[in-house]
Amino acid sequence: MELKVVKIEFPEETNIIIGQTHFIKTAEDLYEIMKNSVPGVNFGLAFNEASGPCLVRAEGNDPNLKSLAIKNVKEIGAGHTFVILLQNAYPINVLNAIKNCPEVCSIFCATANPVQVIVGQTDLGRAVLGVVDGFTPKGIETEKDVQERKDFLRMIGYKK
Repeated sequence: MELKVVKIEFPEETNIIIGQTHFIKTAEDLYEIMKNSVPGVNFGLAFNEASGPCLVRAEGNDPNLKSLAIKNVKEIGAGHTFVILLQNAYPINVLNAIKNCPEVCSIFCATANPVQVIVGQTDLGRAVLGVVDGFTPKGIETEKDVQERKDFLRMIGYKK
């Protein structure tokens, strides 16, 4: 088996969700979830089909995000993997709906951090072995850090 590290590309102010699914209808169902979960969300998504014609299936309401989702999922190259790029929303706004989608098997990450996908290549194809999401911890939060975290959550409307 050969290992490959795939750096995921996405612009600032963009979040990404990477997961695994199992059915051709995934592109349409994820599109509906994204559209119905957050008014004003901009997104693009792409899914690697793993049987039949083995095509990249893509949907979205933002052509640039859709194009970038296609580029990233093609670079990963693992069957049944999907990539969603979203703006004007956070993964927390859509993640439960995505996890409840009947086709979705698992979520590898949901983040705005830099992402690398660890891919294994065999004679059959590729598999996502894991995801590097962000950076290694630099320490333990202090009381000041706790207060900054709480203030930030209130500033963005997630706590009162």
